[in-house]
Amino acid sequence: MSAPRRKLLHMLTLSDARRIIAAAEAQAAQIGQPMNIAVVDAGGNLIAHVRMDGAWIGSIDISINKAFTARAFDISTKDLGDNSQPGQQFYGIHASNGGRIMIFAGGLPLKQGGQVVGAIGVSGGSGEQDQAVAEAGAAAL
Repeated sequence: MSAPRRKLLHMLTLSDARRIIAAAEAQAAQIGQPMNIAVVDAGGNLIAHVRMDGAWIGSIDISINKAFTARAFDISTKDLGDNSQPGQQFYGIHASNGGRIMIFAGGLPLKQGGQVVGAIGVSGGSGEQDQAVAEAGAAAL
């Protein structure tokens, strides 16, 4: 009896990350809000990060951690945030993983063929702006 075949995951490449970041940057420029944009691989490891001119330095870690969070739980950080309010099922989750968990909009899992292959994290604007820029980046994959 042979072992079951494992489905091969697409690995995000640096080229993929650059394309995702370029699309996100274009959206950020269109709305006039400089952003920090991070892309992580399926293991939650940083592939690439860009800090646009004028983006807050305090948002560097936030963007990277939004990407990590979206991959760690395979859920958008916006949805995780909605479910982590007092009385909700994930209340207190932001204190896990050494404080790396972000519970506000701007982090999205990146999927190919129905499988999560990484994530994007965006920070530097309002939650709505971060989300819109992350969505533009994710659409480039």
